[in-house]
Amino acid sequence: MPELPEVETVARGLQKEIAGRRILSVVLGKTDFIDNPAEVERELPGRKIQVVERFGKFLLLRLTPAEIPGKNYEKREGSEAALLVHLGMTGSLMPRATSVEHAKHTHVVMLMDDGQELRYVDPRRFGRIAFLSGKKLQEELGRFGLDPLAARAEEFGEKIRGKKARIKAQLLDQGVLRGVGNIYADESLWKAKIHPAQLGVKLTKEKAKELYRALQEILQKAIVMRGSSISDFLGSDGLPGEYQGQHRVYGREGEKCFRCRTVIQRTIVAGRSSFFCPKCQMAPRGWKDPMVKRKKEKRKKEKKKRKRVGGGKSRLQN
Repeated sequence: MPELPEVETVARGLQKEIAGRRILSVVLGKTDFIDNPAEVERELPGRKIQVVERFGKFLLLRLTPAEIPGKNYEKREGSEAALLVHLGMTGSLMPRATSVEHAKHTHVVMLMDDGQELRYVDPRRFGRIAFLSGKKLQEELGRFGLDPLAARAEEFGEKIRGKKARIKAQLLDQGVLRGVGNIYADESLWKAKIHPAQLGVKLTKEKAKELYRALQEILQKAIVMRGSSISDFLGSDGLPGEYQGQHRVYGREGEKCFRCRTVIQRTIVAGRSSFFCPKCQMAPRGWKDPMVKRKKEKRKKEKKKRKRVGGGKSRLQN
């Protein structure tokens, strides 16, 4: 699922291509991933896209008020509006010429005043689209935590050191830090030499600063390289990211650590697979790795299975 660098890549591409364009019409296909399809159809036509920006893992298309021919619009308090777009696992938002055939699973088509169509394509429809304005928009954005690229080191440290939750869980919690997902959480924890199961309150101020610097450096580098294309991610120009070739720990279970040559392991933290180096990232005291228990249970089952198969063979031979 696209994380901060991937969404930033798409936002920057769309900002260059569609900012300042007016939406003339909207055609919807399947709408089960749209919060309010009737409002999207009714409210978007006539509005200009002022700016396209990233907000956490969301694309935020900030819109001007709709213009009604022959009437002057007076800006009212709370008239701010935006289209919120989450790409989910397989979504893409790209401008295309009207002459280009619609791809399969094209569910939203917005005709722009330059003759192009802004198309949302999503085979699995795990994304989300919502038209929000005024108080609803502010309430929605207020649910999210700090932006890791905009936050200061001090406020970042205060946030994560103020909770007893596992540090990996906090990095994934969008109410704490918006935009970070599994890939960049694992990569930054490896760089800062912090085990994903370490408790936030156990981090020293200096260690929290190390994590802050690691996260900033990795996210900035990933943005320059257009993010990571693990399976489906493409930018607004249809090109994949390149940062996956820079991963130092994510998805590398069984391979050697680039730093100490110890074999990378995988565990489960906050319900998510977490990749780490057992030497560079020492486990916190009292941590019981759920993968150790799973492996033991698997070995027991395999041993019992071998015994049953072996016993059957001996009886047949007799």
